[in-house]
Amino acid sequence: MNSPSGLRAVLFDWDGTLIDSYHADSQAYLAMFRELGVNWGLAELEQHYSPDWYAVYRAARIPEERWDEADRVWRAYYAKHPSKLMAATRRVLAQLNRSHQLGLVSSGDRARVSKQLREFRLTRVFRTRVLGGDTREKKPHPAPLLKALKEIKKEPQHCVYVGDTPEDVEMARAAGVRAIAVLGPFPTEKRLRAVEPEILLNGLEELPGVLRDVFGDRTG
Repeated sequence: MNSPSGLRAVLFDWDGTLIDSYHADSQAYLAMFRELGVNWGLAELEQHYSPDWYAVYRAARIPEERWDEADRVWRAYYAKHPSKLMAATRRVLAQLNRSHQLGLVSSGDRARVSKQLREFRLTRVFRTRVLGGDTREKKPHPAPLLKALKEIKKEPQHCVYVGDTPEDVEMARAAGVRAIAVLGPFPTEKRLRAVEPEILLNGLEELPGVLRDVFGDRTG
């Protein structure tokens, strides 16, 4: 499983990186805002969007005692809108899986992400899956990524992390892992560029070529 370049593992974010869930996510938020009486629309959501949904709740001034209610409403509406894999996801994962261990590190709720992985038949592709609630700390704290590295027994310098938000880049940097940012469907481009990622992809399909060019990597 070891590549000649020293790159041993490629770890990924889920939402916005491997799966296009923005429509389901945003519609669930808008429905939840309506039910809780929050006067927010898509513009406000896009301005304050974060993979840490509690950061969104705080920005929307939802009292903490109503967060469980907000979670329940969001999940109910999210389930009504199917998501789809990004166009290059299967091809890129299959290509990289020939010579690397793959991992998933997502803030997404474990039950929801696990269900999606089963539906898309991707569960076994990932050697480690660190999901929402598996660590007390959330992105951009390095704890979720460090937990994944511990599970696959890899050193940070031998890994890369691929994600579509500034929190992804900051988490990777804090963990000592090389960050690769990718533009996705979520409204994160402006803030993503602001953290000045060393590598920024226009789409997931560019990843294997970048690994070859930057790391001298062989991806099969």
